[in-house]
Amino acid sequence: MQGKCHCILRLSKHSHQANVSPISVSQQPHPPPQKMLQTQERRIQLKTGRIGLISDTHGLVRPQVLNKLRGVDTILHAGDIGRPDVLTVLESLAPVVAVKGNVDRDEWASAIPDIATVLIDSVKLQLVHDICEVKSDLRLAGFHGVISGHSHKPSVSRHDGLLWINPGSAGPRRFNLPVTLGLLSFKGGAMSAKIVALL
Repeated sequence: MQGKCHCILRLSKHSHQANVSPISVSQQPHPPPQKMLQTQERRIQLKTGRIGLISDTHGLVRPQVLNKLRGVDTILHAGDIGRPDVLTVLESLAPVVAVKGNVDRDEWASAIPDIATVLIDSVKLQLVHDICEVKSDLRLAGFHGVISGHSHKPSVSRHDGLLWINPGSAGPRRFNLPVTLGLLSFKGGAMSAKIVALL
């Protein structure tokens, strides 16, 4: 899997003391219930063979985004949309498939899925905001690639038999990270991706 999901265990400075009272099974806290993820499946028809990839707009659609995405067949948004009018502007360019991110919590985002399966001819892609939501058996399930966001760090790599793409953030700049989006191309049965700098 691209990237790693780390869990940090914080220990109290007093945890070495021996006079800690044992906790009975009945007193132990119950684990929080697992979040039920909303999923959706969408099929895309190719005309130009170009798919726009965008993520982490956080309510901002730059003029450069409109220039770079004009003429694509579809736009895939990997979450942290920020405001519903972001999708409205993008839909003026091409049909949009979007998943919600961790900042998309208001009522307008309730109908947006957490994970989308995108079918493009014989290619099967998973669209998700946080790569930690990706299950390890995607290749066995017939997937060919994963598009995610969240980290604001653009990347394209191939491993585990899959194409992994993070288009980076097209929204407000975070720290010294670049402002980018991605383009996915299909030609002669081959799929390739590249990162496009906006600033």
